[in-house]
Amino acid sequence: MGTDIITHLSKLSSIGEELDAEQRLQIFRDFFRADEPQCFPFDMKAFAKKGSSFKDWICPQSMEFSKDFFKINERFGRVLYMQDYASYVKDDMISELCDLSRDLMLSIDILPVPTDEAVREIQNRLLGVETNVTNWQRRQNANNNFSAIVPYDMELQRKETKEMLDDLTTRDQRMMFGILTMVHMADSKKQLDSDTESILSVVRKHLCQMATLKWQQVDGLNTVLPYGIRKINALRTLTTESTAVLIPFHTQEIMQPGGIYYGQNAVSKNMLVADRRKLLNGNSFRLGVSGSGKSFSAKEEIVDLALSTEDDILILDPESEFGSLVEALNGEVISISATSHTHLNALDMDSAYGNDKNPLIEKSEFILSLFEQLVGAGNLSAKEKSILDRCTADVYREYIRSGYKSEVPTLKDLYRQLMLQPEEEARGLALSSELFINGSLNTFAQKTNVDTKNRIIAYDIRELGEQLMPLGMLVTLDSIFNRVIQNWKKGKTTWVFADEFYLLFRYQYSADFFYRLYKRIRKYHGFVTSLTQNVEELLKSDTARLMLANSEFLILLNQAATDRDELASLLNISENQLSYITNVGAGKGLIRCSGNLVPFENSFPKNTKLYRLMTTKPGEC
Repeated sequence: MGTDIITHLSKLSSIGEELDAEQRLQIFRDFFRADEPQCFPFDMKAFAKKGSSFKDWICPQSMEFSKDFFKINERFGRVLYMQDYASYVKDDMISELCDLSRDLMLSIDILPVPTDEAVREIQNRLLGVETNVTNWQRRQNANNNFSAIVPYDMELQRKETKEMLDDLTTRDQRMMFGILTMVHMADSKKQLDSDTESILSVVRKHLCQMATLKWQQVDGLNTVLPYGIRKINALRTLTTESTAVLIPFHTQEIMQPGGIYYGQNAVSKNMLVADRRKLLNGNSFRLGVSGSGKSFSAKEEIVDLALSTEDDILILDPESEFGSLVEALNGEVISISATSHTHLNALDMDSAYGNDKNPLIEKSEFILSLFEQLVGAGNLSAKEKSILDRCTADVYREYIRSGYKSEVPTLKDLYRQLMLQPEEEARGLALSSELFINGSLNTFAQKTNVDTKNRIIAYDIRELGEQLMPLGMLVTLDSIFNRVIQNWKKGKTTWVFADEFYLLFRYQYSADFFYRLYKRIRKYHGFVTSLTQNVEELLKSDTARLMLANSEFLILLNQAATDRDELASLLNISENQLSYITNVGAGKGLIRCSGNLVPFENSFPKNTKLYRLMTTKPGEC
């Protein structure tokens, strides 16, 4: 039964959780002994060993029942029930009742009626109504009153019965019996009466009638508490549509203990707190047009992580947007270009390089990808690959023998080693790579001269240029991935942020490398966050579409018209939900977390130093 309910809820994009016996007992204890301090989690086996019953753990010291209220220990309570429904009820009545800041519990008992029995019952009722109308007309005719009009109450009864039959036979409605009961608690009788009036006023606003159970408080309490029994026989006939208004789920919420604040629910105004570490796949995308708040949202998350955790944060920054914030957080900004004085050695390697394999094997694979990028995809012959593998082993030999303590080799050492080889192909490889090793684009052929051990690092690659960008992407991603693996071996979590993500997919090898990083990073206690405004261009890649569809955490901000259609198809977004990402302001949109799609808004105080560090608006940053 529980599995069926959870399955049906999932079809409605909702999440259900089946409670075990101890969790249900905790609910009863919280109700019956709310005035007592919180106790340790209940252990049924431990209680049984001591010869105690679970009843001793949940039962109050005293219970007194009066005509229209009851008293548990020193607290007062009252059970109410829905006496009558309006002809038309809005679907927010139940949510308004649940939103009252009072200690209450609401229960809805629904008894489905088989459709064939329901149709038979309504047909019999209609036959009875028609019989009454016919008898009335016969009496009028007997009195020579041939123009008499059928009384309004009879005509209304006939109309409503026909509508009910039409609902069941042509509109696929089902008939069911239902009853709504509610219990609320207070610290005093005066407060109890005041709360009762507040509840009744909400119900009256929706033209319904709720009443106090007189001399039935015990039966009412047993009905409303989650025992699964019904002691009150005030059932009302409902159809599927009328029952639907009793659904208590007004809005989806995201509230995960230990998570990060991502804004407010646009409907309920409740905080949205999510913990990506608890998701099956915590990788994330932030999508939106320019100015929608993508970078600002990512920076908020970076600040939260920097201040509340000891995790490492690595940022791929192709637009130089994160530098000021990283420096304010005492991080390191590595600006890489053909003319910069900061360098990353493409051949950097230590004993932790790779995933429990021979570091040299992992590095050799990377160097092959590097040269494939330099000479063109698929242009390396088997002979050239063998030469590169041999030369890689030669240049690292002394470094590995020293226990990774001597000077790390560079691409210049590899170039010299290639020139020493007897094969003509080796000289061809050296010549193909000369521009990037001994030429003007040799920034990755020199020793690393920046702090790559800092906890927060931004790789600023804005000035790399079109020629150096493919190589720069590959070297930077290699540095990031191996930092992730090193941290994993230390038991540390790593967060990777990739701005203007679509740029990675312009180059085959960087796209392939990032996809491998995306698939494997969860295993190494890492999480990737990708930001882009070019959604249409991104979705042209099947790999990118797969990554997006498999991400459990998405932030969708204001979208262009063409992008909305693509995202709606890919992520099953309804027309109503699309309105939250259509022509909306910065910091507003949809959050998708574990399949739940929740509208949100996130405003940030502008008169703060943090805002000026995070914003990219001209004149404000």
